[in-house]
Amino acid sequence: MTDVLITAVELADLLKTEPCVVIDTRNPDAYAAGHVPGAVNVHEIFTFLATSTPEGMAELKTKFADAFGGAGLSGKETAVIYEQSMNSGFGQSCRGYYLLTMLGYPKVKVLHGGFDAWSAAGFPVTKEVPTPAAASFAIVPEASEILIDAKTMLAAVGKPGIAILDVRDVDEWIGDSSSPYGKDFCPRKGRIPGAVWLEWYRMMKPTAEGPRFKSKDEILAECATVGISPTTPVYLYCFKGARASNTFLALKNAGVKDVRMYFGSWNEWSRDPSLPIEQGLPIAADVTTKAA
Repeated sequence: MTDVLITAVELADLLKTEPCVVIDTRNPDAYAAGHVPGAVNVHEIFTFLATSTPEGMAELKTKFADAFGGAGLSGKETAVIYEQSMNSGFGQSCRGYYLLTMLGYPKVKVLHGGFDAWSAAGFPVTKEVPTPAAASFAIVPEASEILIDAKTMLAAVGKPGIAILDVRDVDEWIGDSSSPYGKDFCPRKGRIPGAVWLEWYRMMKPTAEGPRFKSKDEILAECATVGISPTTPVYLYCFKGARASNTFLALKNAGVKDVRMYFGSWNEWSRDPSLPIEQGLPIAADVTTKAA
């Protein structure tokens, strides 16, 4: 498959050779302070919280088809998405990549290293705000197979062969905190039963230029530590689908064939008392399970 990630140098060339719509996912203040020339600010790529009801799923698709169409994406242009750096926005540029892929958009790239990489390379930065010509954005219904709801995730619990992959930070995984927004932001702490854990940071490594994704082989090696091979079906979740989008991009880029995401993630799962959770240290949970 072609690489989703694009360097700042490659982006500078691409902007000269083919139609592109560049989307800045940062908050409006950061965007106003300076951005890639021509970039459109769509911060709700990061902030929007999704639910798994049929209405919630429909709203997610309509909202972002409208937002991306409003930014000028018709299907002919390459969408290029960026955040500040790969580890400062909780995977927000990758969340844009996931949303566009879920809607069936044909050409999507993520700026590797984000805005920091663009400015460090000495490329121009502007405060000018473009006025994009709105385009008609077509949703491809079958593309949304990568989006799973709470019911589908629940059906996967205890099912051999499907890897439920939790990519949240360690304090969330062990049930010490319910979210990145504060320990008690959600009513319950813990994890989806049977989940394996790869903290999303493990998809990346530090470089002299800042964090960058690991190579495809390195990512497959990380996956192998929790029993995931390129043919394992993977159901991802985090808190609201941003960090999991970072992992989604990493796994797809590395050649893991069947990766889907529970986009409602812990923000939704923890608020429904009918859904099962594991709490406490995973080791203790395993011991308890065996004892029972």
